[in-house]
Amino acid sequence: MKPFVHRSSALAFTSLMLAALAPGAVWAQSFCASDGQPRPAQLLERFINADCDSCWADPATPKAGANTLAIDWVLPGSKGDDAPLSAVAARESRDRLAALRQSPPAQTFASTFPVTGLKGATLRVAQGLPLSGYLGTSIELKPIPAAAKGRQWTAWLALVETLPAGTENSPVERNLIRNVLQSNWDGRKSLSKTAQNRFFDARSMSIAEGANPERMRVVGWVEDEKGQVRAAAQSRCTPAQK
Repeated sequence: MKPFVHRSSALAFTSLMLAALAPGAVWAQSFCASDGQPRPAQLLERFINADCDSCWADPATPKAGANTLAIDWVLPGSKGDDAPLSAVAARESRDRLAALRQSPPAQTFASTFPVTGLKGATLRVAQGLPLSGYLGTSIELKPIPAAAKGRQWTAWLALVETLPAGTENSPVERNLIRNVLQSNWDGRKSLSKTAQNRFFDARSMSIAEGANPERMRVVGWVEDEKGQVRAAAQSRCTPAQK
């Protein structure tokens, strides 16, 4: 997969850029958030071992159905940098498999979870514009649902590169994981009078070297203490309002 090249580290993004991710922020070129987007009813996760040269183009790759959010993880292989797909492997994929209580597959593994929903609460993800190889990103669940109070939940925010079907002979469109943020949201803590009734995190994420910034999006989901996916969202870029 020659078009894919390895990512490198860069300097941290500024807090000013992150502040612009708040609802209502206006960008000169475009605004990318989950606002107004359909809520996924299922989460499909596809894993590929970087050692498997043919897995990316496998015609048997599970396809995303209607209202399904599909994401693609490439696991570091036993061959290290010599693995055919090593350039797009994400170390965080091991953490995700561990959370799913799954061992790394020799070739591929896929799992589908229903998004059960949260009455009265909304999950929002957003991203800023590329700057110096970074994107400001955010994930927010508001208000904190009653089901989360007294419990600890986990939020996943992934920076993905959306690749159309046919890229490197892929039979499906892929949302290739490029960076991941995992947060623990503790509903056991009492909120002060000045605290907002929400779970929120905002970070800068580096754009992998060789990735197309114009194809970058953020996807996010929240799991309860049992590992059930309770909410999911994905950003879309729309023209900024004048």
